[in-house]
Amino acid sequence: MSGRADSETAEIQEDFADRVRDARRARWTAVATGALLTLVGLAASTLRFTGSAPAVVPAAYAAGATVCALAAVLGSRGRTRRALWLLIAGAMVMAVGDQFD
Repeated sequence: MSGRADSETAEIQEDFADRVRDARRARWTAVATGALLTLVGLAASTLRFTGSAPAVVPAAYAAGATVCALAAVLGSRGRTRRALWLLIAGAMVMAVGDQFD
């Protein structure tokens, strides 16, 4: 009788369900954060474009928004680690653009 007990099987299934739930939460977080940063970047790009800011400022906001949109797509496909790094990079590009203002 080297089979697993019922309690061990239930414990493994519960652990697997927790991992699935965590992965799903990470995906939704990456998608929501990417979409939010994309909208904010595009709004800032539009506002800076209509103002008297140098041309590099709205371009930086638009480029950062594009990177964040790519992060949202990667996050929806389960590539949450890459999505996190792209979100950080996109926010940094927008911050650099803000420094030129």
